[in-house]
Amino acid sequence: MNLVFKIKSMNLETFYEYCLSKKGVTEHFPFDQDTLVFKVGGKMFALSSLNQWEKGEPSVNLKCNQDYAQELRAQYCDVKPAFHMSKTHWNTVAINNEVSDKFLKELIDDSYDLIFKNLTKKLQSEILEMD
Repeated sequence: MNLVFKIKSMNLETFYEYCLSKKGVTEHFPFDQDTLVFKVGGKMFALSSLNQWEKGEPSVNLKCNQDYAQELRAQYCDVKPAFHMSKTHWNTVAINNEVSDKFLKELIDDSYDLIFKNLTKKLQSEILEMD
């Protein structure tokens, strides 16, 4: 019998550092002291509950292209319409389950890129010029 174990390394610190490593990203708690929100150009691209991390059930809400959002939900049980968000454009992704860390980072990148592309050209330039 062959058993395959997936080692999951995504923890809050890794998630936090990955989101903040993106150009122009800021962190906020606009709703309460539990919901960590990452923004670029003043627009949200990732939200996560700190309490859920503490319970060992972390998840993140990420913006997604409408068609791709549906495709992901059909393909992964751990990708669902986002709680308290537009179900058309936002997904809740369970962390450390069937979605690999690598793929989660790709989804974070996609969310960031969707928001960044919709910022004004001036704001995009300012962000790209940041150190």
